[in-house]
Amino acid sequence: QVQLVESGGGLVQPGGSLRLSCAASGSIFSINAMGWYRQNQGKQRWLVADITTGGSTNYADSVKGRFTISRDNAKNTVTLQMNSLKPEDTAVYYCHAQTPGARMPIDYWGQGTQVTVSS
Repeated sequence: QVQLVESGGGLVQPGGSLRLSCAASGSIFSINAMGWYRQNQGKQRWLVADITTGGSTNYADSVKGRFTISRDNAKNTVTLQMNSLKPEDTAVYYCHAQTPGARMPIDYWGQGTQVTVSS
């Protein structure tokens, strides 16, 4: 089992910055990829960015050049630095971690943190 606790988020004006952090605990030795997803009410949750244990990153096209994901394997944390925020970035952001399973990977989620970009 993996537990994920998020921090950060809040209200910011367009063009501003926010930093999201996520701390993992539990069976952290088995975690492969960690990342961030976001979801608007009534819509599907989709990937914002993720990072492997080795440091390989993947970003959604809409956030490339504005968001940066980083990971501290020693502290078991993953951070999302969000710059040049736009109103369309408004969503609930969820931390995600994945571990190997017997047949399929196992997904773990944080509780979600609200990011609102508005003037």
